Amino acid sequence: MCRSLNTERLQLKAITENELYIFHEVLVDPFVRKYLCDDKILSLAQTQEFIEVNQKNFDEQQFGLWLMYTKSIHELIGFVGFWYFFDEPQPQLLYALLPNATKKGYATEAVSHLIEYGFKQLRYKYLMASCDEPNLESRKLAEKLGMKLVEKRDVNEKPILFFRIDQKV
Repeated sequence: MCRSLNTERLQLKAITENELYIFHEVLVDPFVRKYLCDDKILSLAQTQEFIEVNQKNFDEQQFGLWLMYTKSIHELIGFVGFWYFFDEPQPQLLYALLPNATKKGYATEAVSHLIEYGFKQLRYKYLMASCDEPNLESRKLAEKLGMKLVEKRDVNEKPILFFRIDQKV
């Protein structure tokens, strides 16, 4: 049902234990971890823990993280999904692209699809996304998708921006 999603150019496939090494490679990529993992290299065990939580989230709540593949050549370009951060009451949108997939509209396409999924399938009334203040590309994407900056908060001495989009009634 929700473990595989398709957009015009992308196939989104739920991350499972079978993708442990692939997912780990994405997480430890210097380009990805710069903003997503506070530039820390996660261990394989930490990645395994993410996958276990991911599977539980899919089983119980119909959301999690999906690997992003191009439909044309089935190239892995990153991941996208919903995840709990900062003790928020519902999961936030997030994405990570590998360097060769930037500036091609993939993040816009995937996150737009997840916004629709969040409103229609998960029945959320609003969606949030956060990013490090210096992450200009994520800030631009949030604004492009119609998300509004609603808060700036220091988390571990780092400025984090919070964006929100409400479901249109």
